Amino acid sequence: MNSKAAKYGLIGAFILSAMSAVSLADRRSYVWTYEYQTMPQGAAEVEYYLTHKISDWHKYDDKNTWDHYVELEYGLTDHWDVAVYQTWNQTNTESRDTCDYTGSKLRTRYRIGEKNQLPIDILLYAEYILGDGNKDSDKFEGKLILAKDFGKWNLAYNQIYEKETKNGDETEHGYATGLSYEFSPVWKLGIESAGNYTEDKYYLGPTVSWASEKYWVNLGILRGLNDQSDDLRFRFIVGIPF
Repeated sequence: MNSKAAKYGLIGAFILSAMSAVSLADRRSYVWTYEYQTMPQGAAEVEYYLTHKISDWHKYDDKNTWDHYVELEYGLTDHWDVAVYQTWNQTNTESRDTCDYTGSKLRTRYRIGEKNQLPIDILLYAEYILGDGNKDSDKFEGKLILAKDFGKWNLAYNQIYEKETKNGDETEHGYATGLSYEFSPVWKLGIESAGNYTEDKYYLGPTVSWASEKYWVNLGILRGLNDQSDDLRFRFIVGIPF
């Protein structure tokens, strides 16, 4: 075998290895939008979320907040998974910095059918948020997730319903939607929009996704589209399957 053939053989082996590794993980294309996928049966993954919200860029030095989530998810079947989150909120102001435990979340997802079996792939999502004492209310959040692949393109839409269950009866309706393109098994680039119909808040911005054999990383930035919205939102997610 000559050197050129050996070179291309090594490149091909690397690509196949990367494709295999990516396909086994619960790797996501977005940071706010869920797709039509669940953890494989018997597989587990740890994910860390960092969300930064800037309500008013001109007052950033006065106050800014960071949300930290740690999630453990497990595939009960190839169509059904469960997860538990622990959450913290960090607030920075001119006078003091605080980091408070804000509660936990229990989440489950269920895929209906198989990919491309229906005209639109459907996933059901339910989450119960356990607030920390009197500071944070218990909430139920449900999502209807609709998605479709067109070759290397993916389109996903989440209809979101959220209701307080313990300390109030407030109900909110929102959405998240994304369009992404897979440039390679390692890189995906997309655009996302998210918002709250009830509070008239809307956002739009880019998302990038990168994956290796051992973990994947997503990064997204959203810009507020009206005066009711935060000026900027940033989210970073890393997932480590095991």
